[in-house]
Amino acid sequence: MNRRLVLAVIAVGFLVGLAGCSMIFGGISDEDLDQEQDYDDLRDSDADVAIDIEGGGLISSSEFRAVYDLNETDDLSLYRTSFYRDEALDIHSVRYWYPNNGTEVTGSDLEIDQGRSSTDVQVPDGNGTLAFSGSGGSQTFQLPAYTHGSYELTLPEDHRTSNFLFGDVNPGGYDRDISDNREQLTWDHVDSTLSVRFYQTRDIPLFIGLVVTAVVLGGIGVAYYYRKVQRLQEERKEMGLDIDIDDDSDDGPPPGLR
Repeated sequence: MNRRLVLAVIAVGFLVGLAGCSMIFGGISDEDLDQEQDYDDLRDSDADVAIDIEGGGLISSSEFRAVYDLNETDDLSLYRTSFYRDEALDIHSVRYWYPNNGTEVTGSDLEIDQGRSSTDVQVPDGNGTLAFSGSGGSQTFQLPAYTHGSYELTLPEDHRTSNFLFGDVNPGGYDRDISDNREQLTWDHVDSTLSVRFYQTRDIPLFIGLVVTAVVLGGIGVAYYYRKVQRLQEERKEMGLDIDIDDDSDDGPPPGLR
């Protein structure tokens, strides 16, 4: 009976392992690759890489759209770096445009293979344009520079990076511009990971209000306990319990030991 139980547990574990492997290496479905998305505004950018971030909050994650002028790049390995290793980037709404006539090809017509550590995309012509979408973070965004060149990053509406406590931008050497209540960051050249931490403009007055409230409440609490201690001391004096004891520590040893 015990032997049958052990064999059953091993069989179940084996099946679960196979299911896990199929989930990890199953790739991206054609439905996700061909999902509808609009990239016209990003294709009009003068930058080699144009990225637009939408949404994102303290709880919800953001979404991004990205368009790459490949500049003689036939394939891209898309990944994100975690604390332990590189992980494949989940993408959807993939599009490719041929350089000569601008013919559009959907993601299911491209060679896209997703493994454990990267999503590999091969295109017919290395001088074409590739676009894809994916998920960002909650008020953060990080993406390696898959291609070198100029970059343009647009934040969600009402979001900024300029406050040193709440915002951060890497790498440096960028220009910042505000248009239609959206902050836009541009680099002439990027060859390292793009990392941005942003915040909503309303977060600043909310934070200041919380700090002021905490200080006021803390002051009230300190004043309350101070008055309570003072009142207890006065009650001890009235009851004759407040007796002063002189400190004889400086008078030397007891008389019998002098």
